[in-house]
Amino acid sequence: MVDTKTKDDATTTTRSTEATNVYDTVRQNYIRILDEFTKDQPQYTQSVSNLQLDYITATKITIQNMASAQKQLASNTNIPIVSPPYTDEFVKQSNEITENIVRAVRINNQLTVNAINAAAENFRTLNRTIESVTEFNTSAAKAWNSFVTVQQQQFLHKE
Repeated sequence: MVDTKTKDDATTTTRSTEATNVYDTVRQNYIRILDEFTKDQPQYTQSVSNLQLDYITATKITIQNMASAQKQLASNTNIPIVSPPYTDEFVKQSNEITENIVRAVRINNQLTVNAINAAAENFRTLNRTIESVTEFNTSAAKAWNSFVTVQQQQFLHKE
């Protein structure tokens, strides 16, 4: 049997194999990097969450201590800090402001959650789009390679 492979065919095969190895290596390295980020992500998220809870606790304690100190100061002096005719109005307005802030925080939290969910859905859509484009490009490259191979074969047979 006669070997019909030419030196150019062997070189092309070697280059193709080398290119495949390079692309596989790059893909594997990027995935390794992302896996490394992903590995510690739950611990990172927990640390941030704990920090937020510690901040909230410290803020609550500060508010309680400030209110307690002011109450203590008001009860130890004979000078009224808040005069009685304004006390009821102050309490009423303070409660209204608090209710408005609580509603605003709830709305903001819901909007934030909706925005995060929309971003996650956009990433899923992006992934599906990238898969479709990759599939199209792969098919186009295969078709082009098939066409070029047929043209090369016809050219080589004419010689």
